[in-house]
Amino acid sequence: MNYGAHDIGRFPLSCCNPGGAEVCARDSEIIADAIRAARTHEAEKVLIAIAWNDERRRNLICERLRILPVPIFLLPDRSSEMLLTQPLMNMGRSAAIQLQRAALSRVELFVKRGFDLILAILGGIVALPLLLIVAILIKLESAGPLIFKQRRRGFNGREFTIYKLRTMNVLEDGPNIRQAERNDSRITRVGSVLRRTSIDEVPQLLNVLLGDMSLVGPRPHAVAHDDQYSACIADYAFRNHVKPGLTGWAQVNGLRGETAQIELMKRRVDYDVWYINNWSLWLDILIVARTFFTAVWAKNAY
Repeated sequence: MNYGAHDIGRFPLSCCNPGGAEVCARDSEIIADAIRAARTHEAEKVLIAIAWNDERRRNLICERLRILPVPIFLLPDRSSEMLLTQPLMNMGRSAAIQLQRAALSRVELFVKRGFDLILAILGGIVALPLLLIVAILIKLESAGPLIFKQRRRGFNGREFTIYKLRTMNVLEDGPNIRQAERNDSRITRVGSVLRRTSIDEVPQLLNVLLGDMSLVGPRPHAVAHDDQYSACIADYAFRNHVKPGLTGWAQVNGLRGETAQIELMKRRVDYDVWYINNWSLWLDILIVARTFFTAVWAKNAY
């Protein structure tokens, strides 16, 4: 049942080396047994599970199985399974498998940008009274600027300045940046509430209007963290194929907060890559909607 079919029999082949000079005699007996079983039980199909580079044995099996009036399927091996899930396109007389999709098309970029502008403008208008109140609270609690600025990387690795409401008593933006931790002494009391509710991210609507960010996309990290993670996570740079976002597929699936272990960042990257490969306007709408219900009061946001 592993392949969505009911087995009437399995016939393991011998351990011959792929591409060997001769096909093992034992294989001929095994194939004959499989043919008899297929006829006896009136099999509807035959599945072949061998390494794709074992051409000699594959040809022998297909030749022998032609006697059966049923379809024959070759199951993917580990090296080919990923390739078969990718789009196939004609390149002249040849066929090519797309290993990496292109950046969003002009039409897709236009649709995504329009979605960003409409919601960013409406969101900014709605949030303006709240931002005025929060600004007063930040200034009353601690000295320092109202807006925290930090260098981040966006589409195609281009650097930009991200804007956030200041939630800490430090303004780190250099080669050594410490991630926010649970019970972090650098976070102010007002800042703790702002971070837990994601209100500190609202000024990034300006980044969206400026075109540096999108409402939905991989969350941008500090340049120092980008350098760290790109050196040890193979797909990390793939995140720069789209603009970074205020929220993302990883965030609405619970992957927020500190990434103390590299495995946590790898999981986040896996979700980001999936989002990029499966983008649609409806997916962006879904993520924005889920942000309000699942991400705003996330327990791992601090």
